[in-house]
Amino acid sequence: MLFTPLKLRGVTAPNRSVVSPMVQYRATDGQVNDYHLVHLGKFALGKFGIVFTENCAVEPRGRVTQGDLGMWDDGQIEGHKRLVRFLKQEGALAGTQITHSGRKGSTPRSFDKPGQLGPEGAGWQRWQVVGPSELAAGEGYATPKQLGTDEIEGLVKKFGEAARRADAAGYDVIEIHGAHGYLLAQFLSRVSNTRNDQYGGDRAGRMRFPLAAARAVREGWPAHKPMFIRVSTVDGAGGWEVEDTVAFAKELKAMGVDVIDCSSGGLTGLSTALPVKRSLGFQVPFSAAVKRQAGIATMTVGLILDGPQAEAILQAGDADLIAIGRQALYDPFWALHAAQELGCDTSFDLWNPEYGWWLDKRKNNLPDRKKA
Repeated sequence: MLFTPLKLRGVTAPNRSVVSPMVQYRATDGQVNDYHLVHLGKFALGKFGIVFTENCAVEPRGRVTQGDLGMWDDGQIEGHKRLVRFLKQEGALAGTQITHSGRKGSTPRSFDKPGQLGPEGAGWQRWQVVGPSELAAGEGYATPKQLGTDEIEGLVKKFGEAARRADAAGYDVIEIHGAHGYLLAQFLSRVSNTRNDQYGGDRAGRMRFPLAAARAVREGWPAHKPMFIRVSTVDGAGGWEVEDTVAFAKELKAMGVDVIDCSSGGLTGLSTALPVKRSLGFQVPFSAAVKRQAGIATMTVGLILDGPQAEAILQAGDADLIAIGRQALYDPFWALHAAQELGCDTSFDLWNPEYGWWLDKRKNNLPDRKKA
């Protein structure tokens, strides 16, 4: 099943392996550059079915760091076009993720030293962060300014405008980042959203802005192109649980969202803070629950290391797509290696001929290490 094509509206993924969005901190003014082309291009050469960019902010203050990509200005479209052309040329569907960091913006890169905001000499500056309420994400995070209702309505429009730019760039798939404690997740959780207006209170109120943003994206995104949304199925802080995600997913499905990308955690502190112990496929149960209870296609992510593991998830019906993140950094040819592990490609036929011809020719000359 991992190498069975998947039709999503008017496009078809050649296989079910997906490169998960992974921030790289290498943009200036949100622009795609040579680094992004090489970084993402190698995954297309590795024959992943869908290759996603990192999260692209819908406005400058929606970036997590000053080095993040953007989709807030028409001047950014051309750089994205160049990237999209290469991904499609190598057979992958080109995907992008749009986001707003909310109260978790204006932060250092994850590997920066204490007190360091970004690359030395780059002149990175902090900015005023915003959120549903005046509650910081944790120690060391800035206290956000509470968004007014007019500002929320303005952000809804910016999500729609970002979708139109993504289409102009030629992307096949769009995903909204509604997980890991970023702005939409902040509105969903009763821990971070203590508002008493129409955008707070009960679950319906807390879902109002995320659903409006999703609707604006669906309206600004062509009907023949699929739309995903990444969610923290549970937020790890007790403010959003699986049953909430199922209810949210049903609403999203009704408005035309095609796939729920099921992650977890990150509401407070680091985006990688998780509510469950990390183990192989530790988030698969979330994907399975949403898929079965909401009746919508899902993508799972988290410590999926090889082809047989991914295949077992698909065969069990626990997900429709397999997202690979850090394992793809470790092995950009993960999808091709998975095909060999599953016996789908014994002669390097799935590889680009510039690689495959040579590798197939070499295979009979390799020493038998077991005998040695």
